[in-house]
Amino acid sequence: MKIGIKSLKSNKEVLTSALVNSGFEAETPQFLIPRSLALQLNLWPPPEDAQLVEVGTAGGPVRNYLVPGAAEVTVETPDRIVGPVKCDVMISNLEYEVLISDRLGGELGLVILDLRGKWRFWDEDKVRETEAPQYWF
Repeated sequence: MKIGIKSLKSNKEVLTSALVNSGFEAETPQFLIPRSLALQLNLWPPPEDAQLVEVGTAGGPVRNYLVPGAAEVTVETPDRIVGPVKCDVMISNLEYEVLISDRLGGELGLVILDLRGKWRFWDEDKVRETEAPQYWF
């Protein structure tokens, strides 16, 4: 899916594809961005309120920067825009795609229908197709 990201630190905006990751469990609405995208949003180097956190992954623990309340996210489709949702930004040195946490996906009303790329919003019956991946190297 395509999401619009607006940095609340710099007012810079980016439209990119993103993956919903139900294994990305968070207590607050969060999404993870690669460091190169953080640079475009003026979130790299990390702002003063960023916290270095250790998170568990399938490959073992990693350390990322978490910037609380740093962005607003919208889901943008040809016929609809949902959001914005204010959320925390996690910045990764390892990941190359944008990942949406379980909590943010819920706040945006996203429902995964088929893990091969079919989804919908919670309040509709329209089946939507996934977007091509966008890599931030």
